Amino acid sequence: NASSVKEFVLLGLTENQGLQKICFVMFLFFYTLIVAGNLLIVITVASSQHLSSPMYFFLCYLSFVDICYSSVTAPKMIADFLVAKKTISFVGCIAQLFGVHFFGGTEIFLLTVMAYDRYAAICRPLHYSTLMTRRVCGRMVIGSWVGGFVHSTVQTLLTTQLPFCGPNRIDHYFCDIHPLLQLACADTYAVAVIVTAISAMITLSCFVILVVSYAVILVSLKSRTSEGRRKALFTCGSHITVVILFFGPCTFIYIRPTSNLSEDKSVAVFYTIITPMLNPLIYTLRNKEVKSAMRNLW
Repeated sequence: NASSVKEFVLLGLTENQGLQKICFVMFLFFYTLIVAGNLLIVITVASSQHLSSPMYFFLCYLSFVDICYSSVTAPKMIADFLVAKKTISFVGCIAQLFGVHFFGGTEIFLLTVMAYDRYAAICRPLHYSTLMTRRVCGRMVIGSWVGGFVHSTVQTLLTTQLPFCGPNRIDHYFCDIHPLLQLACADTYAVAVIVTAISAMITLSCFVILVVSYAVILVSLKSRTSEGRRKALFTCGSHITVVILFFGPCTFIYIRPTSNLSEDKSVAVFYTIITPMLNPLIYTLRNKEVKSAMRNLW
């Protein structure tokens, strides 16, 4: 295309030098927790024969996606806290854009698949083993990866077709779709409408499936005993918490046609750093089977 920009300057979360040093220590700690916590879940599920149900199969892939997802943005952000000029090449910027939407889209689809798994386990227990076979679970995971790839490819191709001739300063800590659209030297209204429509369609359709799944689960629990209701709600509670933490910020940022970048980069910390860091804690602290498997592993 007609782009003359060879690199972008990321302004980061803050330009305060003293605050940047504090952020370096804090986010390095957060990223270490993300990698260590999620990697521990992957190793635990993969090595334990007792965690062979579809729920843990999906959880293993969700933890792997979380590691990849945060690794697209966090290392660059952490390194930038120590340098004066926070630059990223044009190719690196586009690769980061692709990675964020690829792993983010995959996580959305995986969370939706996990909601269906809980619906099948609670509402159709007699058919659960035939509905959620290993082959079906594998196809669902592959479908989630393919869905994330298609979504990311469309977003990336639409962005790379735009000319960038300056300015090249991005008011964010990573390359995302809205900051890049604001820097393009062309009318981006049509592209902004398309990317917003795609993001809204994926996010809202998955959110509707999630809401319907849990609505059906709640209705079906009326006929259960108090002990049965407690166990079902206990199992679903962790997943609902993760869905709220991830879908809330994503919906806020990606289904709006216009964007306040200073506001967006603060919200983006939640779904790129905070949620991947909390996922291992949410899924393990309240789960006796996972904690038992971890003790056995050690």
